[in-house]
Amino acid sequence: MGQVNFYHLTRSSLEEVVLNLASRAVEQGWKVELRGTDSARLDWLDQRLWLMGSEASFLPHGLAGGPHDALQPILLGTAPAGDGREAMMAVDGAEVAAEETDAHKRVWILFDGNDPQAVQHARGQWKTLTGAGAKAIYWSEEGGRWEKKAES
Repeated sequence: MGQVNFYHLTRSSLEEVVLNLASRAVEQGWKVELRGTDSARLDWLDQRLWLMGSEASFLPHGLAGGPHDALQPILLGTAPAGDGREAMMAVDGAEVAAEETDAHKRVWILFDGNDPQAVQHARGQWKTLTGAGAKAIYWSEEGGRWEKKAES
């Protein structure tokens, strides 16, 4: 099983964390699948990513369903990309199947720590994925910076 990193967002915005993690993945030459649950929310995130950062830190990405999906370094969609991407990021409660952790070098599950339902859903994902044998690491930013709080 692959490694799953759970990011408990309490201070940083979703788009800031996506920008940070995805930028580092792309720098390593990885293609990233960013999976959400709602197309409108992914449209919003797509727009935010275009506006964030400087010209030097531009993060190339696109919404799934276009003619060049396979070429996109970061592909935003609501369904599995299925094209051999090295990394996957799940936001807004998007599901991650246990077998998907083997197919990626890294999986990130980002959840809003200020939303009790999101926290409960992430706990369920932790239990399911670790129960299937995935190595999981829980990261929290409660002290103002990211700290590893638990590891399976």
